[in-house]
Amino acid sequence: MNLRDRVALNIQDLRRARGLSQEELAHRANVSRGYMGKVENAKFAASLDLLERIARALNVDSEELFTKR
Repeated sequence: MNLRDRVALNIQDLRRARGLSQEELAHRANVSRGYMGKVENAKFAASLDLLERIARALNVDSEELFTKR
Protein backbone atom coordinates (compact mmCIF):
# COMPACT_ATOMS: atom_id res chain seq x y z
CA MET A 1 0.00 0.00 0.00
CA ASN A 2 1.40 3.38 -0.93
CA LEU A 3 1.40 6.39 1.38
CA ARG A 4 -1.48 8.17 -0.37
CA ASP A 5 -3.71 5.09 0.06
CA ARG A 6 -2.71 4.73 3.71
CA VAL A 7 -3.46 8.38 4.48
CA ALA A 8 -6.80 8.14 2.67
CA LEU A 9 -7.86 5.05 4.63
CA ASN A 10 -6.71 6.57 7.92
CA ILE A 11 -8.74 9.72 7.27
CA GLN A 12 -11.82 7.62 6.48
CA ASP A 13 -11.36 5.44 9.57
CA LEU A 14 -10.76 8.37 11.91
CA ARG A 15 -13.70 10.32 10.47
CA ARG A 16 -16.08 7.38 10.82
CA ALA A 17 -14.83 6.61 14.35
CA ARG A 18 -15.78 10.16 15.33
CA GLY A 19 -19.20 9.92 13.69
CA LEU A 20 -18.48 12.70 11.23
CA SER A 21 -19.88 12.90 7.73
CA GLN A 22 -17.53 13.64 4.90
CA GLU A 23 -19.31 16.98 4.51
CA GLU A 24 -18.76 17.89 8.17
CA LEU A 25 -15.06 16.99 8.03
CA ALA A 26 -14.68 18.99 4.83
CA HIS A 27 -16.33 21.99 6.48
CA ARG A 28 -14.08 21.73 9.54
CA ALA A 29 -10.98 21.44 7.32
CA ASN A 30 -12.15 24.33 5.11
CA VAL A 31 -12.28 22.35 1.86
CA SER A 32 -15.15 21.30 -0.40
CA ARG A 33 -16.89 17.98 0.21
CA GLY A 34 -15.98 16.89 -3.31
CA TYR A 35 -12.31 17.54 -2.73
CA MET A 36 -12.43 15.72 0.61
CA GLY A 37 -14.03 12.76 -1.13
CA LYS A 38 -11.20 12.64 -3.63
CA VAL A 39 -8.62 12.81 -0.83
CA GLU A 40 -10.40 9.97 1.01
CA ASN A 41 -10.48 7.90 -2.17
CA ALA A 42 -6.79 8.59 -2.89
CA LYS A 43 -7.65 10.38 -6.15
CA PHE A 44 -5.87 13.56 -5.02
CA ALA A 45 -2.72 13.93 -2.97
CA ALA A 46 -3.45 16.38 -0.18
CA SER A 47 -0.94 19.11 0.62
CA LEU A 48 0.77 19.09 4.00
CA ASP A 49 -1.22 22.18 4.94
CA LEU A 50 -4.48 20.38 4.19
CA LEU A 51 -3.37 17.29 6.10
CA GLU A 52 -2.66 19.49 9.12
CA ARG A 53 -6.15 21.01 8.86
CA ILE A 54 -7.71 17.55 8.54
CA ALA A 55 -5.79 16.32 11.58
CA ARG A 56 -6.96 19.34 13.60
CA ALA A 57 -10.54 18.76 12.43
CA LEU A 58 -10.26 15.13 13.57
CA ASN A 59 -8.58 16.21 16.82
CA VAL A 60 -5.52 13.99 16.27
CA ASP A 61 -1.80 14.56 15.81
CA SER A 62 -0.82 14.76 12.16
CA GLU A 63 1.26 11.60 12.60
CA GLU A 64 -1.98 9.61 13.07
CA LEU A 65 -2.75 10.13 9.39
CA PHE A 66 0.42 8.26 8.41
CA THR A 67 0.28 5.43 10.96
CA LYS A 68 0.13 1.86 9.68
CA ARG A 69 -3.06 0.22 10.98
